[in-house]
Amino acid sequence: MQRRRFKQTLTLEERLLREAEQIALNAENLPPGTERETLLQKARHAKMAAHINEWLSSPGLQPPK
Repeated sequence: MQRRRFKQTLTLEERLLREAEQIALNAENLPPGTERETLLQKARHAKMAAHINEWLSSPGLQPPK
């Protein structure tokens, strides 16, 4: 059995930011309520994940010696 591989064309950070933007746009079309707040929270989490990934992959962060 062979694994199907998929070559990503965008970085993880770019994909997370795009997802966050799309989720935020979907939330804007909803009336105020729990569903909208859930989507906005999901968008914030995706943005936060992108920033954490950027921080972790920065050249300034060095492993301990």
